[in-house]
Amino acid sequence: MSPRAGTAGTSWVVSADRLIDGTGGAVVDDPVVLVEDGRIVAVHQGRLPDGAERPGTRVLDLAGCTLLPGLTDAHVHLNLPGDGSEFETWSRESDGVFVAAADHAARIALEAGITTLRDTGSRGSTVFDLRRAAELGRGRIPRLLVCGHPLTISGGHGWPLGGEVDGVEGVRTAVRQLKKAGADWIKVIGSGGGTKGTLVHRPAFTRAELRAIADEAHRLELKVTTHTVCTESLEDALEAGVDGIEHGLFLVDFEHQEYSPRVAERLAAAGIPVTSTLVVGHDVVRSVDAIDKPDAEQRLQRDRWDRMLGDTLDQFGRMRSLGVPFIAGTDAGWRFTEFDSLPDELWLMTEGGMSAVEAVHAASGLAADVLGFADEAGRVVPGLAADLVAVAGDPLGDLRRLRDVEMVMQAGKLRVDRGARGTRSGGAR
Repeated sequence: MSPRAGTAGTSWVVSADRLIDGTGGAVVDDPVVLVEDGRIVAVHQGRLPDGAERPGTRVLDLAGCTLLPGLTDAHVHLNLPGDGSEFETWSRESDGVFVAAADHAARIALEAGITTLRDTGSRGSTVFDLRRAAELGRGRIPRLLVCGHPLTISGGHGWPLGGEVDGVEGVRTAVRQLKKAGADWIKVIGSGGGTKGTLVHRPAFTRAELRAIADEAHRLELKVTTHTVCTESLEDALEAGVDGIEHGLFLVDFEHQEYSPRVAERLAAAGIPVTSTLVVGHDVVRSVDAIDKPDAEQRLQRDRWDRMLGDTLDQFGRMRSLGVPFIAGTDAGWRFTEFDSLPDELWLMTEGGMSAVEAVHAASGLAADVLGFADEAGRVVPGLAADLVAVAGDPLGDLRRLRDVEMVMQAGKLRVDRGARGTRSGGAR
């Protein structure tokens, strides 16, 4: 271990130019955060009161930086590469490759200041195994909330991950098996998606099957989130009483959306949170723009995704105005979306009308509330785990600057420290 890394038992005084604390409230200038035994003990402004720190406390002076809570990406697929590989081809790799890919992806996320991930679809025990290895001290990764394989109809979106199931009794059994495996959430594929041969504009499960999934999950004290990319699948999810919506699109065919105010108003009234995943289309456009001489098919794909992104941003703003809550998720691993893409997602949320502070809240305090770990992390407040991130300068003018990570602390342990400022005992400002 690096002599700078510290342990969960190390006391720290962490200072910076400003703090976005993850509560959605005002930005604090000149924050000083006291950390003891891996947890936040106090947050002060300007300096610590005399005698507040333990003897031997180490000081981390992050002058010129903004401090934030460790961020949350609420929608990733750790098994997948995020490099444009065809899903059906990549899915032929072994479970061993999938575990190694998941470890690699999780490390990238942690180094980007993402200290919590929800994996919303993986094969078999691969991501459960990764989490267990980290619990045994054999991995340095973010906090993981795991769905296991997504439940999908036979031949449905994501079927190569192994979650095909049909019929009311079949889906109830599948939920019980995921509970036994240690799933934190149940992920349901409520409509077609990017898997070949599926219908994005049609729902997948029957309403009876979807209701049975939600009923069984709730009986076992699990929550359900549903992939929905067409209007009818949104209505089905509302009728079933699910706890979350992934994507929340209004596709009527493979490339066109028709926003439904009626369904959006129902969603707002239900208070069901939506995970944004705006960056997927942005990354497809970016990847084609990086090609020197794209062919006709690539140009068509770029134009399709660019148009869909514009529609999705417009719908995002309209749903927000109704009061639909959004949390931040990237769909990292899918198509061209990489595991350090959360800053682009948050920037896109501001392009859709959120303030920068609101967008950070969607990837910190609000995400912790929705995903169920708010008593552990998600905000820079006393009593919670010392998951802290520092980025250079002030990112509030452009959240893409969250890529400029200088420091990552996870439960009081330094995971990234690029500032080369040195630490010392005493003398906190």
